[in-house]
Amino acid sequence: MKTTKQSAAAPERKRGSGVKVVYDLLRDEILDLVLPPGSPIDEVQLAERFKMSRTPIREALVRLAGEGLIDTLPNRSTMVSNLDFLNMSPFFDALVLMYRVTTQLAAQHHRPQDLVTIRARQKEFAAAVQAQDALAMIATNAAFHSAIAEAGRNPYFNSLFSRLLDEGRRFLRLYYQSYEDRLPQRFVEEHEAMIAAIVARDVVAAERLGKAHADQIVQQIQKLMVGDERLEIAL
Repeated sequence: MKTTKQSAAAPERKRGSGVKVVYDLLRDEILDLVLPPGSPIDEVQLAERFKMSRTPIREALVRLAGEGLIDTLPNRSTMVSNLDFLNMSPFFDALVLMYRVTTQLAAQHHRPQDLVTIRARQKEFAAAVQAQDALAMIATNAAFHSAIAEAGRNPYFNSLFSRLLDEGRRFLRLYYQSYEDRLPQRFVEEHEAMIAAIVARDVVAAERLGKAHADQIVQQIQKLMVGDERLEIAL
């Protein structure tokens, strides 16, 4: 009688795929504040959670550390990195500049298909605002502005803007929380005004609208960080 080789063994996970699964999920949880700043990261618990060895867990954590999202302390414990509120000015300067330049370049260089993509991303953003889904608002807002950047035809600006939007996700999460995740309809309207300027190839209006849109985000985050309380002392 012929013997058959065992074929019921579970398929092996593709090399490196485990690292990507852990990295992608933890990165999203950190950026969306599901894992708040200062949260401890435990390799053993993560290995149990993902049902894999600690090797891919460690590799994913090394990648996250390289992006400044987690810190290893002197006692070798690991935690989600704290938000760097003290050095936000350079980040804000770069963010506002990218809003301005990408919107202006989109008005100058867009093609018909770019407008289709931009309008599709705007429709998704408006739906997220209507649903009051904060995480969806953050994701669709980034996709909308990335589509505008793509229309500007400068890959260096695209790359920088994408990185800034990614790095700013934790601050944007706080920003949306300041509105109790009920973003005013005017933000949808501001996007529409930007689209109109791009369609009209009005580079001056596009740059102005991009700047105004970024400025109000920065001002709201700064207000959130500093607070608006003043001490009243009776004399």
